[in-house]
Amino acid sequence: MDDFLKQINAYYSLSEETADALKAICKIHSFKKNDLILRAGDMARYYYFVRKGLLGYYTINESGDTIFKLFFEENSFVASTAAIIEHKPSLFHIIALEDCEVIMYPAQVFRELLIKYHDLALFHIHYLEKNWVVKKEPLEIDLKWDTAKIRYIKLYENQKLFKRLKQHHIASYLGITPTQLSRIRKELNF
Repeated sequence: MDDFLKQINAYYSLSEETADALKAICKIHSFKKNDLILRAGDMARYYYFVRKGLLGYYTINESGDTIFKLFFEENSFVASTAAIIEHKPSLFHIIALEDCEVIMYPAQVFRELLIKYHDLALFHIHYLEKNWVVKKEPLEIDLKWDTAKIRYIKLYENQKLFKRLKQHHIASYLGITPTQLSRIRKELNF
């Protein structure tokens, strides 16, 4: 739980009372590689914190192709946040790309704690601002303006993540075919 609380406190420091209340609703769960943690169409009932492993957040388009939106490494918070907020089924799947260990906590109970504990609410606001506004905006601009080659280079620069991904995950994330990815890799000669 130390890494979990350390990540939370990086956004906003929690009191001991708040931390204890939050820890009380958490449980540690393991998933095997390729386990679906959340299926698109299901209600998103949990928030997750990745202790160990790699998760992927994806959808399937009308042609049946898998489109990865994001990858989550250790010390990341993961959820189908929009689905939780809107009380609607998730539009995305969350899958374990490696064997994973996560801390999971029920969204409904967590949201009740947000009302009770001001410092937890401030953590949540700071987290959402940084990750759903500040971080997300450049990604949306990149998707609109950058070529697959430029997005590949940006992904490649994060070697820690890049080395953990399979080529079909990378192609899916870039929105291209494996053949197109092979051409980009050959051209760049990385």
